[in-house]
Amino acid sequence: MVKPLIAGNWKMNTTIQEGAELVVKLRELIKGVDTVEVVIAPPFTSIHHLNFLIADSPMTLAAQDVFWEDRGAYTGEVSPWMLKDVGCRYVIIGHSERRQFFHETDETVNKKVFASLKAGIKPIVCIGETLEERERGETLERVSSQLRGALNGVGEGLLRDIVIAYEPVWAIGTGRTATPEQAEEVHNSLRQLLYELYGMEPVRDVRIIYGGSVKPDNIDSLMAQPNIDGALVGGASLKAEDFARIVKFRHV
Repeated sequence: MVKPLIAGNWKMNTTIQEGAELVVKLRELIKGVDTVEVVIAPPFTSIHHLNFLIADSPMTLAAQDVFWEDRGAYTGEVSPWMLKDVGCRYVIIGHSERRQFFHETDETVNKKVFASLKAGIKPIVCIGETLEERERGETLERVSSQLRGALNGVGEGLLRDIVIAYEPVWAIGTGRTATPEQAEEVHNSLRQLLYELYGMEPVRDVRIIYGGSVKPDNIDSLMAQPNIDGALVGGASLKAEDFARIVKFRHV
């Protein structure tokens, strides 16, 4: 079994001071946790400062986005090497909010995946269907297409460093959550697709995590599913007690 991964995506929230206070609380609440990999993704402005505060804790750092070039005339962008320089071990790529508001495509997601891997940063690749696509019965077709696009050209040797995050768009920030059975169906389908693309052995260590209104009161039932290897948490990751409870999920 792979070690579960619980990641908190803070999105465009928290000042440096607010982030520091949150991390200090979390550090105490999850002290000694070693059976779960805990990742936090603060805003760019806080990453460097928080890198010092998470020392000797179970937490590691992620960024919320990245550009695919190492350097150059790309005003406002941040390269993978810059993220590595400030302590990031992971980066979230292709979140639905990036796709919706900033026109991310499967092609740009793929370029960011390669750039991140080259720099030694592990991508957390987000895929998910809209409500309209689910209602039309296109969920599996949509997420399979996104996964193929994100991994286009990625060799089996790099696969173990990639985390797949299934986040149904209709469940992000809405309070609606896919049922454990709905999530498991998609996760199982994605794993089967990975088996088809890469074979059994390279896929063994790949984690497929769930995101979309994950909360303390639904994490246990989600994590009880055989193909759910963790969670990408939004709003609940901004509350130390809630996020700590999610990190300390209980199998049911």
